[in-house]
Amino acid sequence: QVQLVESGGGLVQPGGSLRLSCVGSGFTFGHYAMSWYRQAPGKERELVATITHHGGSKNYGDSVKDRFTISRDNIKNMVTLQMNSLKPEDTAVYYCNTVIWLSYYWGQGTQVTVSS
Repeated sequence: QVQLVESGGGLVQPGGSLRLSCVGSGFTFGHYAMSWYRQAPGKERELVATITHHGGSKNYGDSVKDRFTISRDNIKNMVTLQMNSLKPEDTAVYYCNTVIWLSYYWGQGTQVTVSS
């Protein structure tokens, strides 16, 4: 079955950096776009970044443009999110996502907390 496992979250000070990783299994990873979403307490889940199956095209939410970078390694079945210049408002649970045949698949999420 499809599995997505995130790692790399934690506590970081404002202005700091974190790198999230997500490893996919149970599907042909290199055939599908991958995304990162996040959900802060009391807020709806929002799209952070998306990368096409071959990595040639990337899109970002307005709030993270120029600070976050999404990338993928189709040999390692991994998608990463490099987060720089973190702000307290980036605090959220971050989820890895893919859509296969109109079905949404999610990882368990990893907590990112930006606080001094």
